[in-house]
Amino acid sequence: MQGLMRDTYEPHALSSLPIFPLPNCVLLPGGLMPLHVFEPRYRELTRDCLASHHMMGIARLRPGYETSYYGRPPVYDRVGVGKIICSEELPDGRFALLLRGVARVEIARELPAGARTYRCVEARVLDDAGYDDADARAQHHRLIALCDRLAEVIDQGGPQLRDLVRSFESPGSCADAVAAALIMDADARQELLESCDPMARLQRTLGHVSHLLCELAPCDGAVN
Repeated sequence: MQGLMRDTYEPHALSSLPIFPLPNCVLLPGGLMPLHVFEPRYRELTRDCLASHHMMGIARLRPGYETSYYGRPPVYDRVGVGKIICSEELPDGRFALLLRGVARVEIARELPAGARTYRCVEARVLDDAGYDDADARAQHHRLIALCDRLAEVIDQGGPQLRDLVRSFESPGSCADAVAAALIMDADARQELLESCDPMARLQRTLGHVSHLLCELAPCDGAVN
């Protein structure tokens, strides 16, 4: 099962997973997301997460959410699960959080509200599809090489990018982490989150890194 990061993931959390709906925010496995929590319902969510498994789903709101934002506006069915790795409660009750993406999941059903002011869902992990190991290794090595080249031409973060692309043995997990760091478009991130095909995610990430290289160091044709 490669749809999750085993060292930080607690499967029991999915039976009643708190979700934090946000517009145009997509958390990919291996990625980091800072959150500033100020609404009372999400302060409650944060306190409950910190008192238990430290996990929440980051659910992207569907278009048109504005008319029912304070109710239960529709969200995309596939969400990223984040684990709180750093938290600070501010004097006025707000929270500053840092999440690490640990899984891609699909919402099976939304749970009744009960006494909670925030939303919870029952979710299931999205497992990765199988792939050809030799092809995956070759594409993984290509991604490492391209990220090394990109690290040479970006103004800052080059060493961190080199370390990041070497931090994952799984090609699909590596693609997720690199995409989380480099791809900002919410629609593109949502497509990657919803994909259970590691090779498709790898190809999309390779294409993005190649495009960035051609923008920063003009080239003729595709970057190999």
